[in-house]
Amino acid sequence: MNPAPRAIRHFGLAAIEGRARRTAQALAPETPRPPTLAEPRPIRPPRRRTVVRLWLPATLLFLLLAPFAFLLAPCIYFVTPRRMRTAPFATVLGLGRVLLSLGGTVIDIDSPDAFVSLRIF
Repeated sequence: MNPAPRAIRHFGLAAIEGRARRTAQALAPETPRPPTLAEPRPIRPPRRRTVVRLWLPATLLFLLLAPFAFLLAPCIYFVTPRRMRTAPFATVLGLGRVLLSLGGTVIDIDSPDAFVSLRIF
């Protein structure tokens, strides 16, 4: 009597049969496939790419609109919840610094259909 349980005794035989099947498939001669005929693609004229160039004088706009931000700064004080409240004028100045630091940014988006260039000065 074999000391191994019945289910484990059959694993060795299953492994041998699986390996024999894989070896037989690997050694079997391949049937040649018929050659496929390539069809020529019609020649289309190249599409024209759309080119968009934008120039945004953001620095000038921010400086012109800055007085309105200072006039609306007290609204920031009343709109924000009490636990998140900061100095409204410091918030306006911080946001202005961030927006003014965008000056000189160049964004180029290049795709097969269009080219978009955005310059922030």
